[in-house]
Amino acid sequence: MNQPTTKSWQEVRAAFQKIWGYEDFRPPQGEIVSSLLAQKDALIIMPTGGGKSICFQLPALLQTGLTLVVSPLVALMENQVQELQQSHQKAALLHSELSSSQRRATLQALERQQLRLLYLSPETLLSAPVWERLCQPQLQINGLILDEAHCLVQWGDTFRPAYRRLGAVRPALLKSKPPGTKISIAAFTATADPLAQKIIQTVLQLQQPEIFRLNPYRPNLHPSVRIAWTPRGRKQQLLKFIQNRPQQSGLVYVRTRRDSEDLAQWLADMGYATASYHAG
Repeated sequence: MNQPTTKSWQEVRAAFQKIWGYEDFRPPQGEIVSSLLAQKDALIIMPTGGGKSICFQLPALLQTGLTLVVSPLVALMENQVQELQQSHQKAALLHSELSSSQRRATLQALERQQLRLLYLSPETLLSAPVWERLCQPQLQINGLILDEAHCLVQWGDTFRPAYRRLGAVRPALLKSKPPGTKISIAAFTATADPLAQKIIQTVLQLQQPEIFRLNPYRPNLHPSVRIAWTPRGRKQQLLKFIQNRPQQSGLVYVRTRRDSEDLAQWLADMGYATASYHAG
């Protein structure tokens, strides 16, 4: 039976300062950390850059046992796990692009209860080799974190149906654990309107969740819309935009992999240092 962690707030802050080097939490990070340490369900809506990952990583690292982090993209997982491993934290990831030796090493670490954080996609979580290990009675699982939780709403019906099965994970895991075991669920996102929030709570079967909402307004962002009637006109507007911002860097989003490669080549031909980035 796993009990909520009874760390003093001084210990929590000391661990926060040691691992991340910040002096103190930004509101409402401290409140979220306290909620997760008490193993309460939670729904957290915070703007990008608001420090969401710290809110679930710190409680996981302070507890004995494992926290599962369901994340939609390999790049996101690798970025967070690499940062944690660089600070010598017990974190690992599982995804389909790992070599068989890397996958085997992580599964062994999971079996030996050597991990505090395990990042994986919903599909990997529900795969037989992983699920069998997670259901071992001696493996203590403290919580399930759903990062980028809006993906459940946007993708769950068709593109990635495994997201809609996540609500069954907690009751299924509890069947294999000692009586009295508690597994909390927390969903984090920067993008969820009231309907999406309701869907997330319903699908995940959140139990009296604490809800944290931050205003998504970002004073440093200035959206504007411009009309371009042709591909040529769009390129001309893009080039003018870049020319007006010398010595600055930026991102250009396009629809397809091919578009990203073609645009990167065109910008390179114009003398700009650029590269394409996509799922391939």
